[in-house]
Amino acid sequence: MVTVRPHLWFGNNKAGEAAAFYAEHIPGSSVDSVVKTPEGLPDGTEPGGDFIVEFTVAGLPVIGLNAGPDLTLDEAFSFYLSVEGQEEVDHYWDILIADGGAPGPCGWCKDKYGVSWQVIPKELEELCGTYSTPPEIAAMNAMLKMGKIDVAALQAAHDGA
Repeated sequence: MVTVRPHLWFGNNKAGEAAAFYAEHIPGSSVDSVVKTPEGLPDGTEPGGDFIVEFTVAGLPVIGLNAGPDLTLDEAFSFYLSVEGQEEVDHYWDILIADGGAPGPCGWCKDKYGVSWQVIPKELEELCGTYSTPPEIAAMNAMLKMGKIDVAALQAAHDGA
């Protein structure tokens, strides 16, 4: 059987730490297996450290690789974290940007391990619908001006159109 899952290169040797962080803070997440680094690998990987880390993020199987600084994570890949309401937006946003993470535009942020996330309330999807009516377009335009998503402001933009 063929399977597909994300494979993330952690050039900062933090795959195991990131996996443990997600397992602690994101429901349905776990560290599933860790292969230790063998002797003789190039690029600054420490023998005996974490090399390949298999983990699950909210039910999605992921592979993390610690393989030196040649490649780094960027916004071209992000986890889309679908949440319910402003309280969950605030909760996950604050966890993800803490201790060296960074806020970004339109619901995107980056965690301290360099992984990009979209923290998106289900209300955004409902209010934007198919992006085809004036209220849906107004909600989308409001979102485009936000960092962290503000559900009340989305609703106001939608209802005011």
